[in-house]
Amino acid sequence: MGEARDDPRIFLVEPDQRGIIPLDGFHVPTRLRRTVRADGVTVRVDTAFDAVLDACAASGPGREESWINAPIRRLYIELNARGQAHSIECWRDETLVGGLYGVTLGGAFFGESMFSRERDASKIALVHLVARLRRGGWRLLDTQFLTGHLSQFGAIEIPRIAYLKRLQTARPLRPNMRSLFEPMTGSEALFYALQPTIQAS
Repeated sequence: MGEARDDPRIFLVEPDQRGIIPLDGFHVPTRLRRTVRADGVTVRVDTAFDAVLDACAASGPGREESWINAPIRRLYIELNARGQAHSIECWRDETLVGGLYGVTLGGAFFGESMFSRERDASKIALVHLVARLRRGGWRLLDTQFLTGHLSQFGAIEIPRIAYLKRLQTARPLRPNMRSLFEPMTGSEALFYALQPTIQAS
């Protein structure tokens, strides 16, 4: 992480309690289910990674500063070029209205940041991310920290040692990367995100 947007330094954070969203315990509030099912936005993957990254770093109400500084931005863009970082994007017509991005390593996906320019856009992106991860065989969704925003989706905190065990199990896995990119309707996203068990395709 960076201390601030204009600070060139990078430091590592390893919290004692790690935030995760258990992929078999994902929750979607009722109103959001209707929104996702309506397919009011188009969900795309990796068509505007730089724009998602910049939107996550931009100032906004209640978020004047950002931990995404220039060195971190360069590193994530390089990871995207290598196929290890991905963006889930919500588009209304041809306008980017929300999304998220993260890094994949084996069967673990590390959610880094999200943004919304329209109500529920980042939440829709999260539902689609979870659906794609479950469909493809990922086993760990790391959120780093637990926030009130994420807790509504079933996010929890677990001790570092328990987290490291889950990471050790997930890292050797080879999920189906195509699952991230294949088109998916809102109804399909809810189906995959909320099924009790999903077999990797």
